[in-house]
Amino acid sequence: MADEPHSPIIDTDQGKRLYKALTATGDELFQVLMTPEMQILRSSLKNPSLNEDHLLALLKRRDLSEDLLKAIYQLETSKNSHRLQVALVKNPGTPGPVVLALLPHLHLFELVDLCLIPGVTPDQKFAAERAILQRLPTTELGNKMTLARRTTATVVGEILKDGEIRLVEICLNSPRLREVSILQFINGASSSAETISVIARHPKWKLRPNLRLAILKNRRTPAVWFTLFLPPLRTPDVRNLLVSRRLNPAQKKLVQGELKKRGAS
Repeated sequence: MADEPHSPIIDTDQGKRLYKALTATGDELFQVLMTPEMQILRSSLKNPSLNEDHLLALLKRRDLSEDLLKAIYQLETSKNSHRLQVALVKNPGTPGPVVLALLPHLHLFELVDLCLIPGVTPDQKFAAERAILQRLPTTELGNKMTLARRTTATVVGEILKDGEIRLVEICLNSPRLREVSILQFINGASSSAETISVIARHPKWKLRPNLRLAILKNRRTPAVWFTLFLPPLRTPDVRNLLVSRRLNPAQKKLVQGELKKRGAS
């Protein structure tokens, strides 16, 4: 007599968990969402009692798979909830294409928060910064001023290039501003006699040798800064200034005067 085919072994315990994921309500569903099993979590997304609060609690977890996060993104609830969209973007496991699709839906300062939260991935930060930079041309001055106080080094450096005196002052006080951004601004087209003077007076930046030289090489720099910054310079540096093509005639005259004081030709 031929052997009868074996019936597949059914994991009754898993079956019960899957059934509970599909039928649990209220607090029971919150308990289900604590399971480490992605299959159970995937089933819970089909639960008719699942709501925004359940999903927000789930998205606080940092161990969710990319497939599960994609499935959450595709839910109608997520498409209609700004809070869920923000939570998805902030979850480090959310796939890059999903993050990119959601960034346009975030408010400006939500993008800033994303850049600065602990645990943010480099890709998320880069994408958020890029989204902020794209919005800068149409951002109002008041928001730019707030942004300059709170944002990342990359963004504050870009805001500095605006050249607006109030923005320059705020950017210079940012703990995230890098010296290279100030050098780029001094050498750029948007610097002015007024903004150069703001940098030259700033207690944090005025003593930086590279910035002082950049200030002295700018044809828009007021004469007072030649009077103050030339004396401490080494004579070879003063001679190099004299042959710079960037200086205007009045500035060259000040440099020549400093060399004569030193008895240097």
